[in-house]
Amino acid sequence: MYKIDITASSRVGCIRENNEDMILVADTFIRNSKTSAHIDTTSCHRAILALADGMGGHNSGEVASSDVLHNLQFFFGDMPAGLSTCQFDETIVEWLGSINHIIEAKGIDAPQYKGMGTTLVALAYYEEKFYWMNCGDSRIYRLRGGHLQQLSTDHSLSNLMGLKEHSNIITNCIGGGCQNSYIDINEFTADIQPGDVLMLCSDGLSDMIGDDVIERMLVQEADADALCQAAEDAGGRDNVSVAIATITL
Repeated sequence: MYKIDITASSRVGCIRENNEDMILVADTFIRNSKTSAHIDTTSCHRAILALADGMGGHNSGEVASSDVLHNLQFFFGDMPAGLSTCQFDETIVEWLGSINHIIEAKGIDAPQYKGMGTTLVALAYYEEKFYWMNCGDSRIYRLRGGHLQQLSTDHSLSNLMGLKEHSNIITNCIGGGCQNSYIDINEFTADIQPGDVLMLCSDGLSDMIGDDVIERMLVQEADADALCQAAEDAGGRDNVSVAIATITL
């Protein structure tokens, strides 16, 4: 059984007037704040860490990210026990279809929300299994043995075209007029090792500081708020949100 120590921070950045990012840490939602948590899997059979980067302008993006994370928190907590890995995947895919409909319907009912959407990246612990999930271009990284590796694949135009430079044009999200949303789900329990550091972030971090800087800071045991500060120090052109989960025995 493992212990998971979490730090999370979400900031508006240096340019934007509004923070459309949000982070879910178990039952706690943060925006323009920070938090920490400790999870012991010997007594906790399910827990979720998720980050959403909203889009849509004005307050629409913040509504989309909030709606998606609140819905996910309720849905995940209400999932039946005893699901196999395949059943877990199918259940999350069903949820994606449902939340997509909810977000799109809200845009029809209230014109100010038309076209709003959000990315989603998440780390879930469910009945002794670890999963990561991704929809969009927010990222999940792993630091192991001093080496940083991106686990998720960006659903972005630049990645589709094989370009190294990150593009703000994404090819997949929740809502946002995306007609064929999909979510990558990976059960990676067998690959978990004590000492692994898993980091979720919005592109407000990865666009502002390079992986080499992120790697160096994580090796030095920087927390989520320190990484957000580094992004702001580099210019903070976007909202920046980071969640770090350290796995120990």
